[in-house]
Amino acid sequence: MTPIQPKLILHGGASSLADKGGLESVRHSLHDIVQEVYQLLENGGTAVDAVVLGCQRLEDEPRFNAGTGSVLQSDGQVRMSASLMDGITQTFSGVINVSRVKNPIELAKFLQTQSDRILSDLGSSELARELQMPIYDPLTEFRALEWIEEWKDNFQSKMGRLIAQPSPEARRGTIGVVALDSQGNIAAGTSTGGKGLERIGRVSDSAMPAGNYANPHAGVSCTGIGEDIVNECLAARIVIRVTDGLSLPDAMEKSMKESQTNQRDFGAIALDHTGVLSWGKTCEIILAAYHNGATIGDTLEWDPHELMGYCR
Repeated sequence: MTPIQPKLILHGGASSLADKGGLESVRHSLHDIVQEVYQLLENGGTAVDAVVLGCQRLEDEPRFNAGTGSVLQSDGQVRMSASLMDGITQTFSGVINVSRVKNPIELAKFLQTQSDRILSDLGSSELARELQMPIYDPLTEFRALEWIEEWKDNFQSKMGRLIAQPSPEARRGTIGVVALDSQGNIAAGTSTGGKGLERIGRVSDSAMPAGNYANPHAGVSCTGIGEDIVNECLAARIVIRVTDGLSLPDAMEKSMKESQTNQRDFGAIALDHTGVLSWGKTCEIILAAYHNGATIGDTLEWDPHELMGYCR
């Protein structure tokens, strides 16, 4: 088999650039992660390994709402969700509302080989102990102060700010990675700290095929308002349309137009088995970066009125 040119796309959510440190700060962070993960792919790494590494690096970056820097729920606790899907085996795995771990995506990776592949909060915590993962507190000072301010105001906002500085932007914090390796395999991963101040037990789209999906034809990771993503079953919808014969850009555009009509608020990144990269949004911005095999690019200065973009 002739080796395929690897491709990679990842995102750090759908919230304001200014509130994450500004354009150049976000670009530097995303591009550095793209460079590191793409090097793994160039050296023969698998799509699954690339997705896990990319999610780990994004979870470790406090400016994004996943892993370290996750928002707090209504009771002042951090609970995170993550999922991983291997497109070749079409195996989906994930954890829901897990606490006290550094990288939830690592639990999702372990579950790829298990007969029980999606665990809720108690099961996820038991698995972390079984694997002897070090206890880790992902809480940051900013997130603690943010929650205290909401508490003082009797939680009038009913949501957390999902960015690194105070802002009206909310409920859009997620990270995700989609990769195509040199063997033509596709994988997708998504991780989040939730939307902030949510009801205890709320389940994120990030742990569902609605927000993270892949098969041999395409892979998608979503970000934005989770309930909107679930209502559209967005990731799976885009992938199935590609599987049924639509090009990835057409599948993305059709899905975004439908979602805009339904007044949804989200974004998505994707790639297909031919190496086409695409991104779409009904929100104002999606913080995405990619490597097309020749250069690194991003969506940070993308026209806010456009629904879809792509490159080869």
